[in-house]
Amino acid sequence: MGLKKMGFFLKLLVLVLMSGMLVCSVQGDAHYYDFVLKKSNFTRLCSTKSMLTVNESFPGPVIRIHRGDTVYVNVQNEGDYGVTIHWHGVEQTRNPWSDGPEYITQCSIQPRTNFTYEVILGKDQEGTLWWHAHSNWTRATVHGAIVVLPAEGTTYPYPKPDAEDVIVLASWYKGDVNLLVQEALLQNSTSSTPVSDAYTINGQPGDFAACSNGTTYRLLVDYGKTYLLRIVNAIMNSETFFAISGHNLTVVGTDGTYTKPFVTSFIMIAPGQTMDVLVTMDQAPSYYYIAARQFVSENPEVPDFDDSNVTAIIQYRGNYTPPAAPSFPANLPAYHQLEVAYSFLSQFRSLASPEHPVNVPLDITTRMYITVAMNSVVYEDEGTTGTYIASSLNNISFLNPEMDVLQAYYRHVAGVYTTDFPDHPSYYFNFTGYDMPSDVTMQATKVKVLNYNESVEIIFQGTNLQYTPEDHPLHLHGYTFYVIGSGYGVFDNETDPQGFNLVDPPERNTVTVPQNGWVALRFVANNPGVWLWHCHLDRHLTWGMDTVFIVKDGGTPETSILPPPAYMPPCQDPSPIVLEDFSDSVKAW
Repeated sequence: MGLKKMGFFLKLLVLVLMSGMLVCSVQGDAHYYDFVLKKSNFTRLCSTKSMLTVNESFPGPVIRIHRGDTVYVNVQNEGDYGVTIHWHGVEQTRNPWSDGPEYITQCSIQPRTNFTYEVILGKDQEGTLWWHAHSNWTRATVHGAIVVLPAEGTTYPYPKPDAEDVIVLASWYKGDVNLLVQEALLQNSTSSTPVSDAYTINGQPGDFAACSNGTTYRLLVDYGKTYLLRIVNAIMNSETFFAISGHNLTVVGTDGTYTKPFVTSFIMIAPGQTMDVLVTMDQAPSYYYIAARQFVSENPEVPDFDDSNVTAIIQYRGNYTPPAAPSFPANLPAYHQLEVAYSFLSQFRSLASPEHPVNVPLDITTRMYITVAMNSVVYEDEGTTGTYIASSLNNISFLNPEMDVLQAYYRHVAGVYTTDFPDHPSYYFNFTGYDMPSDVTMQATKVKVLNYNESVEIIFQGTNLQYTPEDHPLHLHGYTFYVIGSGYGVFDNETDPQGFNLVDPPERNTVTVPQNGWVALRFVANNPGVWLWHCHLDRHLTWGMDTVFIVKDGGTPETSILPPPAYMPPCQDPSPIVLEDFSDSVKAW
């Protein structure tokens, strides 16, 4: 071979190797985790119980990766009932097979079996996400954080913190929460679901809970340093106020995206949401309480909520006399301060920078107006008429099918769902008023089908049906979306769009629909698959406040759902924690 020809092949070889290196750098590294689900004993609030956790840890293990990496998690179920795991906020690009919600993308992993999830992040996802069980109410004890660091060779869009810590807020029930919920659904058709006995910070209820002040979570800090706190709200049914005594918080990210930094004395975080905050330890060395309590958006006359305060302790290192007790954050809002909570939410903006651009869709091809409501199913049973509590989106209370929707869609199995989820409510009235009509609610498995690359705008409208207005934190699987506006009362299609933020709206995967108000969002349907929309208050999800979006393939292999894995968990007996099927009954209110 001549020298010229040899030189040509050497150059070609170098180019091939470099291209391979580039591909590797784009795809990132692969990480492997083993999650073992099993029951272990935990003692809280003066009593011990056995509960299901991952790797005998509450909260569960932290998954720590870099932007662009892929994660493989082998879940081995050594418990005594079926479980699925959802990777909350992870876009799972073209890969709904590993998204996790039971009856939607898979059936549960049965005891003494395993299933391996492939967790694929979106190319721009960076910050804090989380994972949790997505079957029954098992996520109360099966959950943990996902930390997505900047890609190798890059850094944060703010000064790099000196250290960081993960803060997981969760619910604690003295009994087996799945049994408690099952009993509540069976005993009384109009009863609520169980209220937690306490909240926890990193697994501990804190100093104000019974038998707990010796185990309160402590964060040791150094004076003058700045810490990044990655906060996850894994609580089952409560939006939460959070503050640190004597210290301001600088919010820099939420739901795996960056935000324009803003300083606040507290945050309000909904179930399903994550928030990244910077805290500079600039106070006199001492002990300071981290504290959180429920933000109650329901009528103040409703007494049935967990009014406990959960605490952890910021403890400065150094030589000083410890206080008799840590100072409590005086700036922590009271339970029912709606305007304070909504004012906090209004401060979020995307970075909208060259490194973190905003791409709000402008030419909308699909518009939806979805009412979010509490309802009662009216049914007949052997000549007896009764009512059963329910919840709905556009008057549809979702029924879980016996076969998961993804399998039915991919395998073209008829009779599992229908594709007529409505774009609008059946009729219009003053949704937030007090003169309520008889609003017909249907129990059904209805889905919305979107073509690939459609530009979607959704207005979620809160309602006063059943005279029980409250916030609804709604979560979309497989996507993030831009929150372009929100307001009080009934959405006005002529005047309210004039205030839409199309320049730097926040990007979220979980958004709060305010009590008797509305929220507007937009996204491009460019992730083919089967994706769940649902309220992240688990009691509302149990009662049917969810639906499914099916995004069709785009016509090329690169815009189509990935092939299914060789093994998917088979469908077994349905869960006992589900609203009874009254779809063949007479009517619903």
